[in-house]
Amino acid sequence: MVTRLLAFCLFFFFLTQVQAQIRTISGTIVDQQARTPLVSASVQLRSLSDSSVQRTLSDSLGGFSFTNLGRDSFLLSISFIGYNTVNRRISVDSSDINIDIAAAPSGSASELETVVIRTAVSPVTQKGDTLQINASQYKVNPDASGEDLVRKVPGITIENGQVKAQGENVQRVTIDGKELFGDDATAALRNLPAEIVDKIQIFDRLSDQAQFTGFDDGNTTKSINIVTKANMRNGQFGRVFAGYGTDSRYQAGGNATILKDNRRISLVGNFNNVNQQNFSQQDLLGVTSNAQRGGGGGGPRGGGGGPRGGSGNRGTGGNQGGGNFGGFGNSGNFLVGQQNGINKTNAFGINYTDSWGPKITATASYFFNNTNNNTNEIANTQYLSSAIINSLDTTISTSRNNNHRFNMRFEYKIDSFNQLIIIPNLSFQENSSVRGLNRVSFFDTTATNTRQTVNSNQTRSSRNGNNLNNTILYRHAFRKRGRSFSVNVNTSYNNREGETYLETFQRQYLNTGIEDSSTRRLTDQASNGLQVSSNFVYTEPIGKSSQLQFNYNPSFSKSTSDQETFGYNPAEDKYSAFLENLSNKFENTTNAHNGGISYRYNTRERQFSFGANYQSTTLKSEQTYPQTLNVNKSFTNILPNAMLRLNFSTRSNVRFMYRANVNQPSVTQLQNVVDITRAPVYTVGDPDLAQQYTHVLSGRYTYTNPTKGMLFVANVFWQAANNYIANATYTPAADSAIGFGIILRPGDQLNKPINLDGYSSFRSFLTFAVPVGFIKSNLNLNGGVTISTLPGFINYVETQTNNTTYNLGLVVGSNISQYVDFTVSYSANFNQVKNEIQPSLNNNYFQHVAGVQLNLLSKKGWFFQNDLNNQFYNGLSEGFNQNYFLWNMSAGKKLLKDQKGELRLSVFDLLKQNRSITRNITETYIEDVQNQVLQQYFMLTFTYNLRNFGTAAARAANRANQSPRR
Repeated sequence: MVTRLLAFCLFFFFLTQVQAQIRTISGTIVDQQARTPLVSASVQLRSLSDSSVQRTLSDSLGGFSFTNLGRDSFLLSISFIGYNTVNRRISVDSSDINIDIAAAPSGSASELETVVIRTAVSPVTQKGDTLQINASQYKVNPDASGEDLVRKVPGITIENGQVKAQGENVQRVTIDGKELFGDDATAALRNLPAEIVDKIQIFDRLSDQAQFTGFDDGNTTKSINIVTKANMRNGQFGRVFAGYGTDSRYQAGGNATILKDNRRISLVGNFNNVNQQNFSQQDLLGVTSNAQRGGGGGGPRGGGGGPRGGSGNRGTGGNQGGGNFGGFGNSGNFLVGQQNGINKTNAFGINYTDSWGPKITATASYFFNNTNNNTNEIANTQYLSSAIINSLDTTISTSRNNNHRFNMRFEYKIDSFNQLIIIPNLSFQENSSVRGLNRVSFFDTTATNTRQTVNSNQTRSSRNGNNLNNTILYRHAFRKRGRSFSVNVNTSYNNREGETYLETFQRQYLNTGIEDSSTRRLTDQASNGLQVSSNFVYTEPIGKSSQLQFNYNPSFSKSTSDQETFGYNPAEDKYSAFLENLSNKFENTTNAHNGGISYRYNTRERQFSFGANYQSTTLKSEQTYPQTLNVNKSFTNILPNAMLRLNFSTRSNVRFMYRANVNQPSVTQLQNVVDITRAPVYTVGDPDLAQQYTHVLSGRYTYTNPTKGMLFVANVFWQAANNYIANATYTPAADSAIGFGIILRPGDQLNKPINLDGYSSFRSFLTFAVPVGFIKSNLNLNGGVTISTLPGFINYVETQTNNTTYNLGLVVGSNISQYVDFTVSYSANFNQVKNEIQPSLNNNYFQHVAGVQLNLLSKKGWFFQNDLNNQFYNGLSEGFNQNYFLWNMSAGKKLLKDQKGELRLSVFDLLKQNRSITRNITETYIEDVQNQVLQQYFMLTFTYNLRNFGTAAARAANRANQSPRR
């Protein structure tokens, strides 16, 4: 398969080079005064080498086009009744030609007011570390969103609602350099019409302080900046929609944005029961998405386990979403912050941006999410080293989640030397849930007298929390160029509280008979945390191209956790028996001082920096019960950093970055108390945990060829850690006392964080993109390999899981016109898992997703959309391998004046084959999960689009630029 795919790619590339000499002459004819298009003007193109002639008429927008031209000189003649004839000589060499012509009426003094000849715009250009994509080179449907547009851009993918660029998560999208919807990348793209996008800029955004000093402080984020068209920065755009379908499926909502000079006001709402979420929610409690399945614990069904919840590998399949699938601005196959199961969502958001005079810029946004979730899942878990061979879990849960999120940013330019930036953020969350788990565990009877256990538990919980963050940055530039001082102060406060009712029942099938046990408990939990840090930075120039930076970063954090557990008292019919052994009162305080010096050299061709910081950390922990415990630890570390960037030419550059950092264990990981809320999986902390020391190395090579529209990007990422905070797992073969007055029975599992060496992770991601002229499309290829080594500790034996994944992808996106839009895609993943302790569990599995999307639109407004995907899995647990098709289809008609209305009939999952399969690989287990998903439904939807930009002439000119020219 891989060989055939590579051969196909090489064939495409060869054909691209053959067609590179075929050129196009196109243009637009308008009246010199009114700027209106001249329809049906006679256009003639005569070759000066062989006198051959081609003729055409301008279309309804004044456009014309001559294709399949070789290198030659031509005479272009344009005539129209009542206007002077235009004659122009044009030479075609290595680029397409585009001409804007303003024709003068007969008898006027000037035959031609304006003739602008433009060579073809390259799809991709490079400006330093910024990759710039020209949106005009990617054709989409008239009502497409920014999300639809970026799906065609090389190197950008959207996976389960997460925008990724060059293999990294995009954490911020700005519009003309200003935030839209806070740091919610998907919300910004999903609610922005592709029509107004001029350029897409992809870059690594430095922190506000690092942008000022020029020294990378390691807090970079992958970002996208959308540059809008100059003639569309004043106006209104948006859409509203409502639909109803079979099985009582519904959706309604919309968005609206008002642009006027520097002011931008946006509103967005979404109400549905088809798994559509227009923007993300902030999970303060760790209860939504995959964490909802498990929770702070570890091991199977414990979202916080493995290396922090199964970071080894996660292969997803199926389609959780529904509703507005397909193009025309209604793409929505993917959730934002995806949750398993079926979701009913009510969401609303508002964003405001403005300049208050010449010195102050303000941005603010508010989001509200209400989600009701129903989940039904089955999971098969194979243990890497345990008396338990495997377990089969069936989970049914319902939850209700409310989330409020405020984001603000104020920039005050005091004068040309001083600036103040204030960024406050506030979030609230409340969650209530009911979860039922049934687990059947199968044992190795040669190691234990237990053949099988059945665990059933019912959990009811109610939790709430809030989080307040604030950043204040003051920047001062001295008169001497390169000399600066800045101070950044960060404060954060969070508070969590809630209660959980747990009822458990366990039946053991022993060689000697059957034993039953049950418990009923109530746990009250409350925790809060305060973090305060600052960063003082001074830079001093050394000559014309060098700088020194001195920085000092003190920080303080304090976390408290109070957990009280009560057993059920049948005599009183209430939870009144205080269980001290399952309760805890814990306080953790961390003080750190970090200071260092760095050197930076910067010219147009090269930039490098290096330095080192010294960090001293003091960690104090105090525990009241179940036993009195005091921990006082001190750590000292040297943290080096280095960066190198070389610009080989305007087309290519390479960048490497190395940095070391330390991570402190969380208060939950330090608590010496057993958490029973996810029984039969129990967790306990370790007050003796040490901090984790991590090395991070990344590199990126970028090459662009604007003449051919070619792009090649290679990324590599490597991490290694000492004292890696891993997971120790214990599963008893017989009843076993673990302290705290708790007896673990066969089928139970205890997880505990532990420091281990040996963690490493390597990941590469390559992207190659080039236009394919003969089919008027763009070819994007990507591939890479991920290699991870996960240390673990199972039943007092240290283990190591090696996971290697090879991936390859191909996307052919049409670039024909706004009326014909297709995408052909294929991605494949081959995974190898090897374990030192149990080679019998070494496993290979393969996954591929092949898809075809087709959108057709007629000039009269009729449209047809087709989205067909095949998902194939092989090598998973028995019953989890899949080979199925997900087929979505819709058709409809655009209505009303200027086709602003749209009536659509759609069907989701036409073949009734939709599935959702997930594989999680950690250092202690391999797990396959199948989740409940939406099944087939039909829906009728009406949509009204608002588009009003600038003057009528400007809107007509913009529509002309969107018309097909090839």
